[in-house]
Amino acid sequence: MNIRLLQLPERTAKPRQYGLTMVMDKGLSIREAEDMLSASADYIDVVKLGWATSYFFPRLREKLAVYKEAGIPTYFGGTFFEAFIVRGQFDDYMRLLEEYDMEYVEVSDGSIEIPHDEKCAYIQRLAQSYRVLSEVGSKDAEKILAPYQWIELMQAELGAGAWKVIGEARESGNVGLFRETGEVRQGLVKEIIHSIPAERIIWEAPQKSQQVWFIKQVGANVNLGNIAPNEVIPLETIRHGLRGDTFDWFLHKSK
Repeated sequence: MNIRLLQLPERTAKPRQYGLTMVMDKGLSIREAEDMLSASADYIDVVKLGWATSYFFPRLREKLAVYKEAGIPTYFGGTFFEAFIVRGQFDDYMRLLEEYDMEYVEVSDGSIEIPHDEKCAYIQRLAQSYRVLSEVGSKDAEKILAPYQWIELMQAELGAGAWKVIGEARESGNVGLFRETGEVRQGLVKEIIHSIPAERIIWEAPQKSQQVWFIKQVGANVNLGNIAPNEVIPLETIRHGLRGDTFDWFLHKSK
């Protein structure tokens, strides 16, 4: 920074193990990706190529090269993984990861039913070669998991070799961790945090109010995901207490 301010929270430095910002790329053009990185690369830790958008992107290798040159890892969205699994094409998915030289992979079951032992087996196998992010929670708003179920699933997936577990919220932020209105299921999240180290969880939190809640609950270095490209720097201001929502939150708490 060119200007020094006192009493700001200390942020972890890249390459971060926690305090992560995961950005959702829903089909950015190569130029759009370059523009995003020119402004925000210092604050982006990993990029998810949302859903199965990679299947349709015409110059995928070129865009992946742009992210790689910036030192930012990418991974295919969990829905893409599920699309291969439901068709019995796991070996094809493994070949895809190798073909595109991926280092990260997401394992999820938000759109299909996968027996949990089988899901953990996928995690265990993939973890031998890749950094695995496993997503817990359903995209179906009618499927409500009790807090103990979230905790048991997350613990099992971390035990199977997942690097981080992701709390499902969708791009809209109104399922899983959140009510239909976008309000955080506070009791659920607090129980999860009580049982699982916060640095092992990435919370999908696309809405500003959700980001504010997690930062106040966990701290400036909470892992947050599904962040829109144009919200990366605004999120960093919230993390530092330099936006009205958290303006006085870190005052007198940091040197």
